[in-house]
Amino acid sequence: MNNEELERAYKIIEYTGTNLFLTGKAGTGKTTFLKNLKKKSPKRMVVTAPTGIAAINAGGVTIHSFFQLPFAPYIPGTKFNFSHSRFRFGKEKRNIIRTMDLLIIDEISMVRADLLDSIDSVLRRYRNDSLPFGGVQLLMIGDLQQLAPVVKDEERQMLSKYYETAFFFSSQALKKTNYATIELKQVYRQTDPVFLSLLNKVRENQTDEQTLSALNKRYIPDFNPSKEQGYIRLVTHNAQALQINELEMSKLEGPMYEFNATITGNYPEYSYPTEKTLLLKKGAQIMFVKNDPSFDKLYYNGMIGEITEIDELGFFVRPQGSDQEIEVNPEEWENTKYELDEESKEITEKVEGVFKQYPVKMAWAITIHKSQGLTFEHAIIDAHASFAHGQAYVALSRCKTLEGMVLSTKFSQKAIINNESVNAYTNELEKRVSDDKSLEQMNRKYNFQVVSELFDFLPIKKLLKKEVYLVQEYFSQQFPQQLELYKQYLEEFETNILQVSTKFQKQFEQQINTLEDFKENVSLQERFKKGAEYFGKTLTPFKEYLEQINLPADNKEFHKKSNDLLNELNTLIVQKIMALEFIEQNGFELNQFLHQRALILLKEPKFNVKEKKEKKQLFIPTDILHPQLFEQLVEWRKEKAKELQVPAYVVLQQKAVIGITNLLPDNDELLLAIPHVGKKTLEKYGDELLEIVSQYVDNYKNKRE
Repeated sequence: MNNEELERAYKIIEYTGTNLFLTGKAGTGKTTFLKNLKKKSPKRMVVTAPTGIAAINAGGVTIHSFFQLPFAPYIPGTKFNFSHSRFRFGKEKRNIIRTMDLLIIDEISMVRADLLDSIDSVLRRYRNDSLPFGGVQLLMIGDLQQLAPVVKDEERQMLSKYYETAFFFSSQALKKTNYATIELKQVYRQTDPVFLSLLNKVRENQTDEQTLSALNKRYIPDFNPSKEQGYIRLVTHNAQALQINELEMSKLEGPMYEFNATITGNYPEYSYPTEKTLLLKKGAQIMFVKNDPSFDKLYYNGMIGEITEIDELGFFVRPQGSDQEIEVNPEEWENTKYELDEESKEITEKVEGVFKQYPVKMAWAITIHKSQGLTFEHAIIDAHASFAHGQAYVALSRCKTLEGMVLSTKFSQKAIINNESVNAYTNELEKRVSDDKSLEQMNRKYNFQVVSELFDFLPIKKLLKKEVYLVQEYFSQQFPQQLELYKQYLEEFETNILQVSTKFQKQFEQQINTLEDFKENVSLQERFKKGAEYFGKTLTPFKEYLEQINLPADNKEFHKKSNDLLNELNTLIVQKIMALEFIEQNGFELNQFLHQRALILLKEPKFNVKEKKEKKQLFIPTDILHPQLFEQLVEWRKEKAKELQVPAYVVLQQKAVIGITNLLPDNDELLLAIPHVGKKTLEKYGDELLEIVSQYVDNYKNKRE
């Protein structure tokens, strides 16, 4: 379909990193756009939705299941306990999050602000902590004039301290982004201009007496349509729908047949697209809940029909307005999860469970909530008991024509509930509308963002700093010179990499913003290549420095903290070097680099320095830090050599004496880790040496006190 807004939406997703809110009236093609995007876009994407049924319809997963979030309210600033089993993501989930380009959230109108902020918290943890949503692009699809988020009274009281409204646009993380908005204007579901005008007035809270009068012309008291007309009732509450369906079913003669779903694998009950056990009779009015997957396309999601023949083996349905009978067969719905394909390294959907059942449900009545996204030729609407924002509009907009709609109760202004916050926000949307000029600016900004992340070394500095602080906390007195060496490395990193990269980024930012041909400009590409060459070579020694770190591991707490930190640091440096080497060889082209970056991020270099099984050789300062202890040890060695009638170095080499003097070992493991102290030395003299050191340390402390 030729649609300017849809084409611009695709360009924003495809060529920029800008977050996008894609909205529009009911029936404007939002769902179709999502399905086409999944087929066409090369971006690595994950599709989510707030409810199980919405997720199945969108071909994705629920927000809570993918991000492993609790259903409790999220308070901004709260840090999830990522050591807890709930938040302990597996390697595959971490890799998916780290390498995805796009997060799609369908039915965004039902997503609470705090839920969006909790997504931000998780993405920052596994992506870039300094960027909203970890730097992942968001595509939010939905209509704010339709169904609103569910918020209990006690939750509302808690969240009102942090959020102006419960709607997604009050998210603190989203407010930090300059997201774009596209409103789809062309309605495909309805074509009658009179009906469209009425729907728009209800949607935009502009109903007046004239609008209500026009709608109420469709009020027909005691309306009793024939089966052939295939009317469905839309009601506000589940209890109403259940009561109507059971009553109508009881009026039918003949036996009841039971059809049980077959469920394999993991398929949560809240996502069932229809009943697990269908109870049906001949003459029952049903609604198809799936599009016909066959070539014939005999039915579609939302089509109403009547069961004409039925037995224990199956049944036939005659759609309303048709003489043709359809033999209905069980269909399958898949519950998918995202995983990484081992060969292609692409994010793929893996079927986790399958729900197999006849694609129908009883349909004399359904709730307005469950009708969202469906289209009906004929409907009886009972919305007098509307209790939520957008309910009346959703009900009315399910109908294709005004003539196909009947009101069982008159519409009043009371039934049309609109949220003032939504109306105020909607009025501001025009400021976020993009044009071709802003699209180009977004593209430039996206290119700069990706290149800037490549030449951003601040995350490495932060980890280096943490390692220095860790050593200072645990071993500042035992390893003073090693600590100074670490600080020296940190200063060199600051001078040779961080300060240079800051200047370098300012230079290419100016060029990206001013050069008309910034994507193909030869001079800019050469700058990228030379920059990559410099930083790659300058960064390599710091990788080698990590491999030289070899502190004692008797302190389990230090060992775990340091080992985890060094592994993370090593991985980050190696991946950065690989990315820089790619740019040095190939230059920078956005899509090519995004693909390569994802492959690099999936490689996790192992850092095994801490895991060597051979005896650890400690760094020993050459100067003598404790002269008095040195003299005592030299005197002890002299006496021991005299006693054994051997040269002094046979008892203990001079380097070992210096090592013991400077490192002050207080256990066998530390003593054994000192160069030139072997197992035989430990067996013969270990207790004596440790006792000398212990007495010296005690005396030293007493004097200082």
